[in-house]
Amino acid sequence: MQIERKRLSVAYLVIALVALVGTWGNNLAYLDRGVLGGNAAFWRDTFANPASRSITADIFLLALAVIVWMFLEARRLGMRMAWLYVLLGLLVAISVTIPVFLFNRERALTRLAPQDAAGNLEGTDLAWIALQAAAALAYTVSTFLR
Repeated sequence: MQIERKRLSVAYLVIALVALVGTWGNNLAYLDRGVLGGNAAFWRDTFANPASRSITADIFLLALAVIVWMFLEARRLGMRMAWLYVLLGLLVAISVTIPVFLFNRERALTRLAPQDAAGNLEGTDLAWIALQAAAALAYTVSTFLR
């Protein structure tokens, strides 16, 4: 199945929006402590148990690999201000800014080759993507039910 850049771009924006709601919907619990107190409490809570330490290390190391790729890709495609995605990733959420980067990457690729599709996905690819999307959405929704 051929994937159009426009549809892929929309999918990235949807992911960014869900990530914004999922992260900041939970981050709001820290705002009553002020900026410094809320940040201190947030990072302290990432050390709460082995699961929270594991997922935090996982996210940091995944983000590191993606950030290296983002800078290289931004240079290759002539995208300016790649550092802004990293900064906003720290201030907002990296799960928001990476899909926004990918959205802008698709725009840059469209400018370079407007007729090209984003690529092809097979049925099994779509199944794995759907499984990950369902798991991510289910977990995100469950965080608001606690």
